[in-house]
Amino acid sequence: MARLLSVNVGLPRDIEWRGRIVHTGIWKNPVHGRCRVGRLNLEGDGQGDLGGHGGEQRAAFVYQIESYRYWQEQLNRNDFVPGQFGENFTIEGLPDDAVCIGDRFQIGSALFEVTQPRVTCYRVGIRTNEPRMPALLTSSGRPGFYLRVLKEGAVEAGDAIVKMGEANERMTVAEINALLYSPNHARDRLECALRIEALSPGWRASFEALLQTTGAAGGNAGLAPAAAGHPAAPGFRPLAVEAIDQESSDVLSLSMRDPSGLPLAPALPGQYVVLRLRRTAAESALFRSYSLSGPPSRERYRVSVKIEPNGIAGIYLRERIHPGDILDVSSPRGNFVLQPGERPVVLLSAGIGATPVLAMLHTLAGERSRRPVLWLHAARDGQHHPFSAEVQRLIPALPHGRRYVCYSRPANRDKIGQDFDSADHLSRSVFDMVGVPHEADVYICGPNQFMKDMKETLVAMGLAPARIYNEVFNGGESLTPGIAGTAARTPHVPDDDATTGPLVSFARSGIAAHWNGSAYQSILELAEACDVPVRWSCRTGVCHNCESGLVSGAVAYGPEPLDQPADGNLLICCSKPTSDVVIDL
Repeated sequence: MARLLSVNVGLPRDIEWRGRIVHTGIWKNPVHGRCRVGRLNLEGDGQGDLGGHGGEQRAAFVYQIESYRYWQEQLNRNDFVPGQFGENFTIEGLPDDAVCIGDRFQIGSALFEVTQPRVTCYRVGIRTNEPRMPALLTSSGRPGFYLRVLKEGAVEAGDAIVKMGEANERMTVAEINALLYSPNHARDRLECALRIEALSPGWRASFEALLQTTGAAGGNAGLAPAAAGHPAAPGFRPLAVEAIDQESSDVLSLSMRDPSGLPLAPALPGQYVVLRLRRTAAESALFRSYSLSGPPSRERYRVSVKIEPNGIAGIYLRERIHPGDILDVSSPRGNFVLQPGERPVVLLSAGIGATPVLAMLHTLAGERSRRPVLWLHAARDGQHHPFSAEVQRLIPALPHGRRYVCYSRPANRDKIGQDFDSADHLSRSVFDMVGVPHEADVYICGPNQFMKDMKETLVAMGLAPARIYNEVFNGGESLTPGIAGTAARTPHVPDDDATTGPLVSFARSGIAAHWNGSAYQSILELAEACDVPVRWSCRTGVCHNCESGLVSGAVAYGPEPLDQPADGNLLICCSKPTSDVVIDL
């Protein structure tokens, strides 16, 4: 019979790691005597990162003494102690390849149900002093598993573990773990997993995503973050500038087409392209991401650029590019795209943020969509209001289309009711007045603070956060679990930037640095040295949180990911450049 060998608890603490402070609850120590088990936790226990650990579905983590012995042999270690892997219950028996999701066990006076395998992160590597451990746990089929508390009670080391029931579908912890993380996502096994009622919502959502993907572009849809959606083939193609149009005092549009008349890669409304701007031989190339602002077309792309007073790329385009010139342009990228369906659509923008939502408006107008469409835009005045006439032409093509424009500082020549609708900022009072539909899909683009304020306002009005989509021009939102908050810094070239080695360009951040293999173990570490916003969790090629677009170039992996990213993407946490690369960060 299986036995409970040790009950381990610990409250979160701050530790120093690589010059940063990590808030983590992975340090667990044995409890002497009985320990109370509640619905969400054990008495005296806590988690530093509730987004990845703890909660009803992960109230207690279990690891087996047999796996301890395995790792001691594999790693030639003899210093492991109970709680070393962050587990609450160190047990004897119940291996991951025998325990099934939905199995129910009585331990002491408490009743538990198995909900999911462990999702490993970098902190188990810190605790075991083995950075590879997140990948090793997952690839070995020995992740351990989480329990949900069905009946609260008390447990104690030495208690017998008695099986009380099981799910109708029998899938082991090891099998469920491999189904998500390995390249084999057999459809029949995914369907079987989704029939297990006890499976946690997070794993259920991952398997549903895998079922819905066609697999044509490869990758792991169950793990890839939204930022890695819609991958595109890496590389640039030369396009000829067909026309340059002044849209407002500080915005110009460039229309480009293939010089030989070949069709362009299709773009989804809302996507962007990366331009490689080749300057003089003494100057390094510039990489900039610009949203496509025109109608869907296989013949031409249009990008619209705001010319900032000190914007190197914008000034270069304005002063040195003319019709007939050739620009290097990537395939369309990005996950900020118009969603299908019949729900109302709200296109909400400020300034140059109009560009991706304008492409959405073109698509809706071209389809004569019968969806209710509301165009909301904020500008300073008419002189700084790009695409005004274009939007006014498009709105009448929509049977249920409306437009409302706010000027914060209208000029004397601006006519209310014609050029703009109110001398105001976009706000809740405006949304209430125009009647923003609460069931709408909302697409927001503009300055970061504007997007944050607009989303908070809409959520406070009762709109579903999951149907509010933001586009981020520069970098993106970081995900650095457990890292204590630090002041955001503007991306920069590291102080010790090398003068040789492959050049790593972070397209959205506008930063390029040389690869120094003696200073960095991965592109992620270089990005961190540049203060480029990054997303990660495992740092060993397991979780795919760091999956990003590979705009051009090639990389090598070490360690090799358990499952490859989608075509045209890369995992920055375990890759190194083998040539100059451009990354969508």
